[in-house]
Amino acid sequence: QVRLVESGGELVQPGGSLRLSCAASGLTLKNYAIGWFRQAPGKEREGVSCIRSSDGTTYYADSVKGRFTISRDNAKNTVYLQMNSLKPEDTAVYYCAATGTPYYCRSIYGANFGSWGQGTQVTVSS
Repeated sequence: QVRLVESGGELVQPGGSLRLSCAASGLTLKNYAIGWFRQAPGKEREGVSCIRSSDGTTYYADSVKGRFTISRDNAKNTVYLQMNSLKPEDTAVYYCAATGTPYYCRSIYGANFGSWGQGTQVTVSS
């Protein structure tokens, strides 16, 4: 059974940094693409970033490009999201999700990802 567990979310000031982790079990990470998504209150879920664990190819939403970096450690079955220059509009619950079809990584569309974590809250506020 696939299980994804996010961690690392917390309250941070604008301009600050956070690193989120997504620990995966029940799957071999290098055979999957892992995406990060976020959902703010009253807003639709947004695809933030995705990494194809087989070759490390990464994709980003325009809203985070240049500020966020996704990476993976296949030996630890863990994917990370380094978030720098955080803004109040980055406040949301962040989720990681897995798909066995790496092609879906490019669009970072939630419906294409079958396994989801429980989420971790990121709050950017002074």
